[in-house]
Amino acid sequence: MGSHSKGRNNSYDYSFKILLIGDSCVGKSSLLLSFISNLVHDLSPTIGVDFKVKLLTIGGKRLKLTIWDTGQERFGTLTSSYYRGSHGIILVYDVTRRETFTNVLDIWAKEVQLYSTNHECVKILLGNKVDRDTERAVTREEGLALAQEHKWFFLECSAKTRENVQQCFKDLTLKILEVPSLLENGSAVVKRQILAQKKVDPTSSSTGGCCS
Repeated sequence: MGSHSKGRNNSYDYSFKILLIGDSCVGKSSLLLSFISNLVHDLSPTIGVDFKVKLLTIGGKRLKLTIWDTGQERFGTLTSSYYRGSHGIILVYDVTRRETFTNVLDIWAKEVQLYSTNHECVKILLGNKVDRDTERAVTREEGLALAQEHKWFFLECSAKTRENVQQCFKDLTLKILEVPSLLENGSAVVKRQILAQKKVDPTSSSTGGCCS
C-alpha cells in the first residue's frame, strides 16, 4: 500500500489539452512562456507547433495541462490533429491591432467549429497587450460583446507585465473542471497513460527494486 501511495505523488488526477490560437505575433508564445516559467522574452515567431506541460493543483485536484502553441505554418493534416481532443481553447488577439480581433471571428472561430472534437470544450477570448493602452484599437466592451455573443469567457491581459496571465489559465481550468464530459475525457487520458506505462514495465508495480 505504501509504495502505491508514494507513486501517486508523481501522478495527476486529470490531463487536459489546452490550445492557444490566433494570428501570428499576437503574443501566444509570450503568454505561454509567462505562464510556464514566469519569464517574458521577445520571441521570434513560432514555426509549426510547440507545446509545454504545466503541472498544477486547483481545488484539490492535481492537473497536467499540455498547452499547444501554433505558428502560421500549419497544414490541413496538422490542423485537425492539433484541435482533436482539446479541453480548452484560448482565442488570442492583440488589442492594438484591429485585424487580429476581426480574424478571431473570420478565421479562428470557424476553425474551432470545423476541427474541435470536444463540443463542450471551454473557450476564452483573450485580448493581449493591454500594457500598450494608448495604442488600443479594440475596446474592452467590444471584446466582451463578441465573447458574450458566442458564449465564450472573456479576459484582457498583458504577457509583458504578466497581468491576468495566471488568471486566464486558472479560470479556464476551473471552467473545464465544471464540465462532466471534459472531466471524464481528461481522466480517461490519465488511465490510458498509466496502462501504457504498465505495458512498458509489467514488473514495476510488484518489484521493490531501486531505479537509477
